[in-house]
Amino acid sequence: MATRRRSSPTPEPPALFDARAAEDLAAHAPLADRLRPETLADFVGQETVIGTTTILRQAIANDELFSMLFWGPPGSGKTTLARIIAKQTKAAFIALSGVFSSKDDLLQSVEAARDRQKLHQQRTILFVDEIHRWNKAQQDALLPYVESGVVTLIGATTENPSFEVIAPLLSRCKVFVLERLSPDHLTQIVRHALDTPRGYAGQSISIEPKALELLTTASNGDARTVLNTLELAVKATPASDHGRMITLATVAEAFQRPLLLYDKQGEEHYNIISAFIKSMRGSQPDAALYWLGRMLEAGEDPLFVARRMVIFASEDVSMADTHALPLAVACFEACDKIGMPECAINLAHVVTYLATCPKSNETYVAYGKAVADVQTGLNDPVPLNLRNAPTKLMKELGYHRGYKYSHDHEGQEGEQEYLPPKLRNSRYYIPKRNPFWPS
Repeated sequence: MATRRRSSPTPEPPALFDARAAEDLAAHAPLADRLRPETLADFVGQETVIGTTTILRQAIANDELFSMLFWGPPGSGKTTLARIIAKQTKAAFIALSGVFSSKDDLLQSVEAARDRQKLHQQRTILFVDEIHRWNKAQQDALLPYVESGVVTLIGATTENPSFEVIAPLLSRCKVFVLERLSPDHLTQIVRHALDTPRGYAGQSISIEPKALELLTTASNGDARTVLNTLELAVKATPASDHGRMITLATVAEAFQRPLLLYDKQGEEHYNIISAFIKSMRGSQPDAALYWLGRMLEAGEDPLFVARRMVIFASEDVSMADTHALPLAVACFEACDKIGMPECAINLAHVVTYLATCPKSNETYVAYGKAVADVQTGLNDPVPLNLRNAPTKLMKELGYHRGYKYSHDHEGQEGEQEYLPPKLRNSRYYIPKRNPFWPS
């Protein structure tokens, strides 16, 4: 008796399988990816860069693109804007990562762009994310293809391109500065996420006003952070008959702590330490303590801060309060021996002292003047009376002649030469009377 074979299910066509897989992947993609704007009309913020009358907006409208760099903090829309530009200008889009892509990846991309230009007369936008992570050799390799127009470069960087992008490449790109998004912009993004079918439309999800305020302020202007945190808060909020209400406590738990924008090797690092120093110089202890907190909470090395305070004690306080320098040095030693988090108290103590004590930069200015004369005169001779004369010949040449031992000639110290002859009447240190000094 013949055995009947069981028929196997007919396999799905590959194209249908791929489409379903892509649809399933999109449905489960992170909220920030699902809501990525696809047109300039959907793009939120950066009006000074892509407003209706801006250079970039007109270039996109006229399909006359040029190479450019987007410089801005995380989550400000650099990658999204590059993708929108490619789509609206009908250019091909190739994305490379400054972290993971190699020189070979670049050359393969350029070859593909050449072929596309020859066969289809289509231009290629080469998007290099975190372009500051490419070394000089990689940037040099990119340069000729930008110059010749084989690719239109759009580079994205969180670092100041003046320092991180080679000069020849920088000179061939227009730099657009993208700002951190405002709380109003982030509120608009959150509202859109709750109302759009790609987000949470139809799920009866709402958010308390205080929770929305925390969400949009603690995200530090980062659209990706605000959406990721919103998504986590939604998942952590149980559903009820009336839908889901995201509370302040849920958002706070989703954050755990605000994300502080602070790159120890980047521009924000220098911006904040500059604000810290200027606040102490301006005798503003509240501001100085705030910037101190910004640095320490973001993970800054307390010894870096303490070293700057030691410098400040001589540069900005100096003779106005001679206790400032030893106190700053003691603070440095305390930080070195104790470490974080306790040494934050030592830093706060001395920051408050330095900010509130009298200020004087006379010695700093005086030294600058003296150095200027040193660099101008270089090897001006030491006056003979100040030279020692350990040999007979030196004595015969007049070394040490006329020197007045100061302890034996009290009150007559200024009656002999201490500076080279041509600087005889120079004055560097000119103290000012400080109202905080004792009379």
